[in-house]
Amino acid sequence: MAILNTLERREALEFTQLKAMIETTDGNLGAHIDTLARAGYVDVEKLFVGRRPQTRVRATTIGRRAFRGHIAFLRKIIDQTEAAQRRK
Repeated sequence: MAILNTLERREALEFTQLKAMIETTDGNLGAHIDTLARAGYVDVEKLFVGRRPQTRVRATTIGRRAFRGHIAFLRKIIDQTEAAQRRK
């Protein structure tokens, strides 16, 4: 969820930027990106800048839509919980 949240308002980020922003390890980030890519939620572009490899990640339209839906669902749960607490 942190990956899609970070990519939500950005066109794309380099792997190293994304790693620093969500404060995770290379392996953890790579595994989560692979899972999101298989689901169609992110696109991964691997290129070389000079002789250095660079991986860029961007959220797809499907990924953005799914993320927003997930956030809306969580808000609904929170609202229902707060309403139930007020009724007590």
